Amino acid sequence: MSFNINSLLLSFIPLFVAIDILGVVPVFLSLTERMNRSERHSLITQATLTALAVSVVFLFGGRMIFNFLGITENDFRVGGGVVLLVLAVSDLLFPQSKQRSPGASVGIVPIGIPLIIGPAALTTILILVDTHGYVVTIVSLLLNLLIVWFVFRFSDLVIKLIGEAGSKAVAKVAALFMAGIAVMMIRVGLSGMIKSY
Repeated sequence: MSFNINSLLLSFIPLFVAIDILGVVPVFLSLTERMNRSERHSLITQATLTALAVSVVFLFGGRMIFNFLGITENDFRVGGGVVLLVLAVSDLLFPQSKQRSPGASVGIVPIGIPLIIGPAALTTILILVDTHGYVVTIVSLLLNLLIVWFVFRFSDLVIKLIGEAGSKAVAKVAALFMAGIAVMMIRVGLSGMIKSY
């Protein structure tokens, strides 16, 4: 499969939509509101590298892993949705929870996985490899993760713009959206399971 701008765009756009970085930003602000600038920047790198590592593993061995474990993409959607739902409910009911402390591994879960690279993005990667090949898919993945890094890197400008009260309001709204995203992932996964039977 040849590398050209057309195939790169056809690979880049579906992955950009699947990652939905603009939709993830409010959740990112919510999860990192108690962190200072240096801690947030460190977490951004951690989250992006985590997303890259998981993406590369799935890029080359996703179908093999699914087959070996006996799970489907729908199972993966439901599992990711449950994790997000638990985190969202915890954030709404226990806002002072330790999960928001700088020492927490929120960069890995849930920001790196499944917010940046979730079931939709992983499934898209598998499809893109079959359609456009490894080179185009890897380039589009790297471009998307570069965009993710830049958007997160300058998200502190948003915090300065909306202030502390606005940040807390965004945190609550983002938790509700995160719960909604989680329920959607579970619903789509369960629908897929039902259709497969």
